[in-house]
Amino acid sequence: YPEELAWHTNLSRKILRKSPQLEKFHQFLVSETECGNISRQEAVSMIPPLLLNVDPHHKILDMCAAPGSKTAQLIEMLHADMNVPFPKGFVIANDVDNKRCYLLVHQAKRLNSPCIMVVNHDASSIPNLQIDVDGRKEVLFYDRILCDVPCSGDGTMRKNIDVWKKWTTQNSLQLHGLQLRIATRGVEQLAEGGRMVYSTCSLNPIENEAVIASLLEKSQGALELADVSSELPGLKRMPGITKWKVMLKDGQWFEEWKDVPSNRQTQIRPTMFPVKDEEKLKAMNLERCLRILPHHQNTGGFFVAVLIKKSPMPWNKRQPKVHQKLPQRTGDTEVTAANSDNGSECITEEPTLAENEESKKMQELQNSDTEQSKKEGVCGPPPSKKMKLFGFKEDPFVFLPEDDPLFLPIQKFYALDPSFPKMNLLTRTQEGKKRQLYMVSKELRNVLLNNSEKMKVINTGIKVWSRNSDGEQFGCAFRLAQEGIYTLYPFIHARIINVCIEDVKILLTQENPFLSKFSSETQKKVKDMAMGSIVLKYDPDPEKPDDLQCPIVLCGWQGKTSLRAFVPKNERLHYLRMMGVEVFKAKRKEEESESKMEEEVQHRLAQTEEGMDVEDKEHDLVTKMEAEIGEESTHSPVESSAMEVENKIEDLDQSSKNANSHVSQESKDTDTSNVKD
Repeated sequence: YPEELAWHTNLSRKILRKSPQLEKFHQFLVSETECGNISRQEAVSMIPPLLLNVDPHHKILDMCAAPGSKTAQLIEMLHADMNVPFPKGFVIANDVDNKRCYLLVHQAKRLNSPCIMVVNHDASSIPNLQIDVDGRKEVLFYDRILCDVPCSGDGTMRKNIDVWKKWTTQNSLQLHGLQLRIATRGVEQLAEGGRMVYSTCSLNPIENEAVIASLLEKSQGALELADVSSELPGLKRMPGITKWKVMLKDGQWFEEWKDVPSNRQTQIRPTMFPVKDEEKLKAMNLERCLRILPHHQNTGGFFVAVLIKKSPMPWNKRQPKVHQKLPQRTGDTEVTAANSDNGSECITEEPTLAENEESKKMQELQNSDTEQSKKEGVCGPPPSKKMKLFGFKEDPFVFLPEDDPLFLPIQKFYALDPSFPKMNLLTRTQEGKKRQLYMVSKELRNVLLNNSEKMKVINTGIKVWSRNSDGEQFGCAFRLAQEGIYTLYPFIHARIINVCIEDVKILLTQENPFLSKFSSETQKKVKDMAMGSIVLKYDPDPEKPDDLQCPIVLCGWQGKTSLRAFVPKNERLHYLRMMGVEVFKAKRKEEESESKMEEEVQHRLAQTEEGMDVEDKEHDLVTKMEAEIGEESTHSPVESSAMEVENKIEDLDQSSKNANSHVSQESKDTDTSNVKD
């Protein structure tokens, strides 16, 4: 992994969680993962983002993004230069599953980036977006696309026990069509000269080389496979294959499409077979695909192909025109996929006459509302009733108007730089008091304002200010939020206190320390400042190499007699670790034994009073956990493991020996650690 930023341990989850010798290490992993400094991920699933060759100015689409570990890598690449608060690029992370979108939000939030937007669409028909370029509307084409499609997951057989029980050849036959549709939709939205990485955690050629070959064939030279043999030099890999057969669930093999009986032609499609024309096959360079086998470097199995777009797709030779006079609607650039006789998908991007007539009527009705909401900078969820039938109803994204009276006291209080992009501030409330202010990059603002009717946005923006009722009396009702401080800090010119390393330690270890505990310099600076929200800045001293050598920016609050930091627990622990302060707290055996005795007494009382049966509760918990994990593993075999069930059952077996209340506590602990794992 570049710059030695990835590390590997052979310790299993069970050993990591249960060994007293590893308790400190486990606490470190959980805490640092929670605040975004570590991401724990399958080694092979780190490969696709690395092969995208992302630069900070790239517009990136992650088509099937949940649970979000690859998205996190992409965000990190955008912020390669930490001195640039707003990179010109952005990541739009999409997933078809509404619930898993929130898992994606949780992963992305840890990285505190104003350049990420999470959307909820079917990847195979994700809408064309529009952006404003010098006053005219243009279709948004992405510089980089990550296409990590749903797959059978047979490459995860080392860790995922379910694969051995449930695997059949039918899995791949059912997924092939969807994988091809998603990949096709991806290359349509790719800019010329752009890169798309197609990947699966499967080793079945029907999900891999067959999809790539079909895509290359119908692209008629618009796409080519990139030669990445010189990239990631330490990675052991096998070339893509050019010959394979197709097998049905009952064991029947077929070498060519013409051999498939007519009653089986719905299950097996022509695109599943290898190309027979030797010249065509040679021109495709399928050997440039990457196959990673589990035994080569003790990983999961994985397939990766890197595609480069040289010209528009044949069916998109005339890029779709965007009518400036008409307000946008979902139908303007609608994509319909239909299966033709040869099994390939024909994509049309122009609306039909009937659609045009219908749209004119719709536009007349919606025109005034749309124009009004545009003026107000409101980006609501799509008006479609269908969307509301499943998933949560999202609050709108409302950009602050230029003359909003809310902003003036904030600007004055923090002496914000004239270059501060206040147009990029948004809230999630259209009426009533605004509680939180969020910030997006100007490029994402452009995307949001021009696509509110066709896009279901789950989350975007980074929290920069929170309403604080106490603050109003001091001149500003909004206090700074730690999540967005590194984005905001370059624009703030007032209310900054430079502190020494000892002051930082006091701020991070004490809840609300008195001013008298701080250095005399800090006390002097505070005396001259009004009460309210402040920025606490530590700058390293090169002459003291033993001290922490990286800058720290903290949000704080100055009271009458005290000074405190508003920093989340795990972020506090991170900074303290960096400063060499011991933050590890081992569980005390005496306290544990006392609490166990109390729990046993309470448990016996509960059993006699209510006649509760521990074994029944344990069984219910196990069943529930198995169901949850079964559901999770079907969605994402790469990042989830069936071993979790076994671990949870073992935890419950152990805990039931003590007490019922101890069972519930243990299962909570297990759940949280599994989320981190």
